[in-house]
Amino acid sequence: MLPRILLAVPVFNEARYVLGVLNEAHRLADDILVIDDGSTDSTPNLLADQQIAAVIRHAENRGYGASLASAFAYAAGRGYDWLISMDCDEQHEPALIPEFAAAAARDEHDIISGSRYLRVFDGDDAPPPDRRRINARITATLNARLGFGMTDAFCGFKAYRVAALRHFTITVPGYAMPIQLWVQAWCAGLRVTEIPVRLIYNDPTRHFGGMLDDPTERFEHYMRVLEAELADDACVSFGSRTCGATNS
Repeated sequence: MLPRILLAVPVFNEARYVLGVLNEAHRLADDILVIDDGSTDSTPNLLADQQIAAVIRHAENRGYGASLASAFAYAAGRGYDWLISMDCDEQHEPALIPEFAAAAARDEHDIISGSRYLRVFDGDDAPPPDRRRINARITATLNARLGFGMTDAFCGFKAYRVAALRHFTITVPGYAMPIQLWVQAWCAGLRVTEIPVRLIYNDPTRHFGGMLDDPTERFEHYMRVLEAELADDACVSFGSRTCGATNS
């Protein structure tokens, strides 16, 4: 039996892209959840005309991590087997949804994470140097501390086994949320793999917001989140765990 899959698409002020992304996604996903993270542009009006499974609207902008937490809760409460997450700024190609679905159907892993650095594709964009540098440093640090073999810690194009979502307690609301997720995945012994996705930057000038627009501040913030999560998680702080995460 094929797994029941929910596609979750976080959005914040994505009027420029949302219709095109959802039109493509409709061809490849039966059930789509949009998490509107307090958009103040015309995104809510555009979503009102879309035939999608559900829209969760945050009354105010709470952050990327908070949007994923809402998606996790929705998927877990409605009997889905897998949740696929993808961004709505055309940096993730809906055409790859079947690849994530096929990997999920093989039933070999708990998290299937897209990687923009696992393979070079013709036409890949050049990432902003500070983003690539910070991603590489954080990915290397996670690999060294947790024993993963990841190549891209921050890609938002992922598939999650819904039964595994019970292991996550997401309290980091913003863009550092993946760091918390990886530590908790390691402590839970979840099986992790990566599949290649294209490196696309339609708008390399897009902002993280506030202090995170400064690369030094952003890296230091990520490291603070990592150290706090490592200190908080008993399986790391006491140097043991009951089962091991794998990367293959």
